[in-house]
Amino acid sequence: MSGTVSRSFGLNLPEYPWEAMAPYARQAAAHADGAVNLSIGTPVDPTPAFIQEALAAAADAPGYPTTHGTLELRQAIAGWFARRRAVPGLDPQDIMPTVGSKELVAWLPLLLGLGAGDVVVRPTVAYPTYDMGAVLAGATAVAADDLEDLDEQTRARVRLVWVNSPGNPTGIVRGAESLARLVEQARELGAVVASDECYAELGWGEWDTARGGAPVPSVLDPRVSGGSNESLLAVYSLSKQSNVAGYRAAFVAGDSAIIANLVNSRKHAGMIVPAPVQAAMQAALSEDGHVAEQKDKYRARRELLVPALESFGLDIRHSEAGLYLWATAGEDTWQTVQRFAELGIVVGPGVIYGDAGAGFIRVALTGSDERIAAAARRLAEAAG
Repeated sequence: MSGTVSRSFGLNLPEYPWEAMAPYARQAAAHADGAVNLSIGTPVDPTPAFIQEALAAAADAPGYPTTHGTLELRQAIAGWFARRRAVPGLDPQDIMPTVGSKELVAWLPLLLGLGAGDVVVRPTVAYPTYDMGAVLAGATAVAADDLEDLDEQTRARVRLVWVNSPGNPTGIVRGAESLARLVEQARELGAVVASDECYAELGWGEWDTARGGAPVPSVLDPRVSGGSNESLLAVYSLSKQSNVAGYRAAFVAGDSAIIANLVNSRKHAGMIVPAPVQAAMQAALSEDGHVAEQKDKYRARRELLVPALESFGLDIRHSEAGLYLWATAGEDTWQTVQRFAELGIVVGPGVIYGDAGAGFIRVALTGSDERIAAAARRLAEAAG
């Protein structure tokens, strides 16, 4: 039509970072014994039968579920916090289920009302979605592990601070004293602290409770919060602990006023966890045995991979918790990725986690026992 102005539609976002792995995945797939994909932390073990049964039992769900979640689910989450995270007396009103944790990470800056001129702080080596959340809100993402590392002008604009402990990809755990200091810094600035804690049940060494270690602290732990959840949010996902990544089952808890506002905003947007998934979450969070069993599997896989990686010349850094081994061969990231692909093993490139990830790779523990054993064997053979 004459006079019509053509325009394009869609968000102008960078290409999804994992697309860069396609050629290496193809090369690994050509290995005679098949590929071992240890690049993405997606669970491969079965969803426990009792969780599947809870999902199926709630499948007759003709009505809309509530955005805030059922009271029974929120009570189960509060009980889990008291039992597993040393957070007693959490009010179920201050809890809300989310459609997985990634959607909350991506949309939280926008839902908090952040925009141009506001700063979102994320760890120096971090999950890329923290940056994308800032982009979607029109805010600015800044990498820092301590707010004192920021210049005065930047500090004055900080509105949201992401902490990720245990960290993805590094496996770094921040103790209660470190977290408390960060909370104090953020409160002085009037900023919200959002703590992504989805690997909290997967501590190793000094953080392995099944081997006499201490539990990974939550930002809502009274030692951290000072007894008040003001300006604090804890985010957790059941994907890893319960093998329900396909359910998109997660939740956020903390500051009463912020949670109430999030519930209201999400009602307007229709961001609701399906009723059968809420029922499955309630079941999963009420039973701890399956979590310990799954952790035992990951521990055994980790104990196979660590010496194999070291024999191949990798130096494993941090990795004290979580589903990954953060390692370097002292060379360019893509050179290391290529050497692994030649062995039919796909690993994650550290460069997608920020500039500080250059030279590193991330190796996931989320392969089957057979595939993990195959990877360990290939690495040992290559090392001679």
